[in-house]
Amino acid sequence: QVQLVESGGGLVQAGGSLRLSCTASGIRSSAYAMGWFRQAPGKERGFVAAISWSGASTDYADSVKGRFTISRDNAKNTVYLQMSSLKPEDTAVFYCAARLSRSNILVTSFSSYGYWGQGTQVTVSS
Repeated sequence: QVQLVESGGGLVQAGGSLRLSCTASGIRSSAYAMGWFRQAPGKERGFVAAISWSGASTDYADSVKGRFTISRDNAKNTVYLQMSSLKPEDTAVFYCAARLSRSNILVTSFSSYGYWGQGTQVTVSS
């Protein structure tokens, strides 16, 4: 059984930082691309960042470029999202996702990812 578990969310002031973690079980890390998505109340789930199985390729939404960094540690079956210079508009539930792929071609649509975590709340206050 594949399971993704996010952690690291919380309440921070604008300009602060958080690091989200997603630990996977039931997955061979090198066979999966990983991504982060987020969803605010009343909004659609949107792409944040993605990383290929090897870490050689990364992709970011325009709204987070230069502020967020995605990385992975396959030995720990964990993907991270380091978030800096947080803004109130970043407030959302953040979801970790996995997609079976060993290529370096990344996709950004949530429907392309077959495995999802339960989400972790990130709240950024003014």
